[in-house]
Amino acid sequence: MTSFPKFDFAGARVLVTGGTNGIGLAVAKSFADSGATLTVTGTRRAARDYDHSSELAGFDYLSMRMRDRSSIDAAVAGLSALDVLINNAGANFPDGLDESSSDGFDASVELNLLGGHRLIRGCEPLLRSSSHPGGAVVINVASMASFRPVPLVPGYGAAKAGVVQMTKHLGLVWAREGIRVNAIAPGLIESNMTAPMKDIPELEAIELEKVPMNRWGTPADLVGMFQFLASPAAAFITGQTYNIDGGYSIG
Repeated sequence: MTSFPKFDFAGARVLVTGGTNGIGLAVAKSFADSGATLTVTGTRRAARDYDHSSELAGFDYLSMRMRDRSSIDAAVAGLSALDVLINNAGANFPDGLDESSSDGFDASVELNLLGGHRLIRGCEPLLRSSSHPGGAVVINVASMASFRPVPLVPGYGAAKAGVVQMTKHLGLVWAREGIRVNAIAPGLIESNMTAPMKDIPELEAIELEKVPMNRWGTPADLVGMFQFLASPAAAFITGQTYNIDGGYSIG
């Protein structure tokens, strides 16, 4: 993993949704390495059901599906305290649906926006009770699709655009409540979700041409910003979305 300045999160209670792989797992590990107590969510019944379950050792685990209201409510009920919520879980083509269809579009928005909002609202009492230095923290995960259309995933793009606006709204209304809300918009990052792109060389080449740094990012390129935004060093920052994209968004 790329070396970066570490913050001290000893005593902090951190929840990372979708924390069993990719960006979520890298972020969870970084907070654990910095002393936090970690809970991660995944879609399987138990952490032992993952082939890489050894990487989840030391984390508390909650099974949760972002399109299932009762599942979200049950996961929230399983938390006793919370200082930092990393609202990361999401995907495109939910259940293999075509996002240009009504059902596929609806499913993607439910997964990538509405479920996350329900989770944040459910966690609100715990966040209000936090004594985390610099205030309790929500960090949402947006996307480059928040800012430009991606024809294959219109539902995902609409949802991620909604994440940016939701971040602004909650940052505004919770500014005096001791809860900071920000977002990170990853660029072209190696993950399970983007892996199929590497199987289509012409598509990969087109996307890489848009990255001034001319490389894929990795989850390790993101963890420093997650830690910064969750730390007291960012105590005067709320309602913002930060592009971590190798320059993709300036092209």
